[in-house]
Amino acid sequence: MSINKLALIRYKTIDECLRNRYRKWSLDNLIEKVSTVLYEQEGITSGVSRRTIQADIQIMRSDKLGYNAPIVVVDKRYYSYSDPEYSIFRAPLNPSDVEKMKEVVSVLKQFSGFSYFEEMSDMIARLENNLYKNIPQGKNYIQLENNRQVKGLEHITPLYQCILHKRPLLIEYKSFKAAASQQHIYYPYLLKEYRNRWFLIAKSKKGPLLLTMALDRIINFQELLKEPFVDYEGMDLEQYFDELLGVTRTEKDRPHKVVLFVDKYHAPYVLTKPLHHTQALLKEDQEGIIISIDVILNFELEREILGFAEHMRVLAPKSLQSTIQKRLEKAREGYQ
Repeated sequence: MSINKLALIRYKTIDECLRNRYRKWSLDNLIEKVSTVLYEQEGITSGVSRRTIQADIQIMRSDKLGYNAPIVVVDKRYYSYSDPEYSIFRAPLNPSDVEKMKEVVSVLKQFSGFSYFEEMSDMIARLENNLYKNIPQGKNYIQLENNRQVKGLEHITPLYQCILHKRPLLIEYKSFKAAASQQHIYYPYLLKEYRNRWFLIAKSKKGPLLLTMALDRIINFQELLKEPFVDYEGMDLEQYFDELLGVTRTEKDRPHKVVLFVDKYHAPYVLTKPLHHTQALLKEDQEGIIISIDVILNFELEREILGFAEHMRVLAPKSLQSTIQKRLEKAREGYQ
């Protein structure tokens, strides 16, 4: 049974009334109180019906939501809790709730190694302790992709806090192509994950364009509390990454219509797991399929195409076709 927001407000209000032992609560009193709260919190002027409150009381009494509230009628008129210490918010979890929470915990545990938030591990430990105290621990039936050898994961939490609180950073960074690391001032805007690697999207104080910085290439960084923060006022960051595979692009890059042939052996895979959300089927026959995607031409796109080897062929644009051809020829030379 799903519970909407208004129902939760009603249950909470009824619960507060019945916990108040200094007043007697008739059905009309409960209707009046719930109507007032709905008006104050949600602006509802139509009030609430007698039938709705009666139904709410029955649900609270039942096991449908796990409340089993000890609601009694005193003097054939007034509603109250027989247990003065009871509250629906103190109600223990029923077996179904526990099973669902165990499933959630098993999934959350796989994120704990990433340190999204410093208190995540402690929270999961507390949940596990409470859920498994008297219940045998089951197997984990969901396994997420997780590479614990990836470097730079320890940067995620502090960088997230700097983005959240708009703090400029002095970052020492060494790209794959650079002979030595360099230090510059950056304004961080977004953390982005792609295939188990994490990236910081930021802008240098010296340049106007966004930069994509791999966390495993960051040597160290420090907050600059006295440096004013410069907000990013360019392209919406959701759109920024919506037009590409991976993370590599500049603001000047524009999407191209990439047309690909996929042979019949890999066609089902590409049809059921599209390369990009813009993927469209242009043709299908006994040889295979022809699809199109509208994306930025970048390294990750090339790597995706090369991953299909002889099973995929670039039909357009010519520039990408030429690039893939040269890379395949160079790879062939390495085996000669």
